Amino acid sequence: MKTLDRPVAYLVKSWPRLSETFILNEILGLERQGVPLRIFSVRDADPGPVHRNVTRVRAKVTYLSLTTHWSAALAANVRSLCRQPRRYLGTLFAALGKVFRHHRFAAGRRLAPLRHFLKAGYLADALRREPCRHLHAHFASSPGLVALFASRLTGVPFTITAHAKDIYTGNPIDLRPKLAAARLVITCTEYNRRHVLDQFGQQCEGKVHCIYHGVDLSQFPFTWPHSSGTNDPLILAVARLVEKKGLEDLLACAATLRQRGCRFRMEIIGDGPLQGTLASRVQQLGLADVVSLLGAQPQESVRLAYRRASVFALPCKVAENGDRDGIPNVLLEAAASGVPVVSTPVSGIPELIKSEHEGLLVEPNQPGILADAIERILAGPELSRRLAMAARTKLEALFSLDRSTARLRSLFQEVAAEAVSPETV
Repeated sequence: MKTLDRPVAYLVKSWPRLSETFILNEILGLERQGVPLRIFSVRDADPGPVHRNVTRVRAKVTYLSLTTHWSAALAANVRSLCRQPRRYLGTLFAALGKVFRHHRFAAGRRLAPLRHFLKAGYLADALRREPCRHLHAHFASSPGLVALFASRLTGVPFTITAHAKDIYTGNPIDLRPKLAAARLVITCTEYNRRHVLDQFGQQCEGKVHCIYHGVDLSQFPFTWPHSSGTNDPLILAVARLVEKKGLEDLLACAATLRQRGCRFRMEIIGDGPLQGTLASRVQQLGLADVVSLLGAQPQESVRLAYRRASVFALPCKVAENGDRDGIPNVLLEAAASGVPVVSTPVSGIPELIKSEHEGLLVEPNQPGILADAIERILAGPELSRRLAMAARTKLEALFSLDRSTARLRSLFQEVAAEAVSPETV
């Protein structure tokens, strides 16, 4: 089997991104296994805190943003056009075709395929100067489209990891050519894998693989019992503040627990578009003295929060637009740290948690039943210990980062073995 003697080019939405710890972990895991990488970020880096582990990444990072690198991108596209005019123009016409198909959208969204084409031309020029073995796009949305265009411009094969929002809210007409052209399609749950095959079986038959997001267990040592540092146990949630996380249900659950006379504190770590809505809801429910919205926090602070938590609660749901989680990475981290987990049987979550075995699952949109489950854990130390230990055992068997990246490395080697040498671009 061919070794990975040249780097794999990783295309991501934004680097680094606080909410995409799973990509950072995967990159670190692959580098530990000797896989050379280069990172290409479709957008500029997100503002705000970043994980300390970003400094451990050895891969060179190139930003493709037209906003900050427009002159370099323009020059790169001119070079790509001059080297391979027929291939360049053919790919450009394909991008323009997508623009015309999106004529009903607002101008910014309608012109997105053209912007992604220009980023692909910039990427193609970079690959000519520093060749990579193949392209791997994290998310089938904008990174997937840049990878598709860059592959057409260069002949370099590409693979995709599809997650959740890109699968469930993406236009099937836009997804189909990306999935059909990709050498491999990887997704993070068996639930997602079945969905992709149901929707795109003809394009994806035989090339869709489930690889769970692995957790670096060395970063999350199992501890028991946990202490909140006060007399009141801590209910913890870590999430983007978006509809699919079910955080409004969690606040309603907190109000129910308060009415029942349960003593607790609740911390919600994360930011997002529902920040103002959730803050207002805390005030309306009279929970300001027990519920804290802490905003985005670096990984080091999140790890400390897991050690203080008595229960981790994330009542995920399917959003109105169809968006849903795969298996939220924070469930892995909390379970690895010894925190008993309460969540919902949405999407791939039951692949991690079998209710009453590795945690408790309740139906979404049921804050009263969620309160029942949390109260059971707070009142039952033996139940908490049993759930926490079983969850850690399952993580070690199926969800370790080493296991996941070893499988990914093996698939990348298969792509390298099948690939023909790319044409000079």
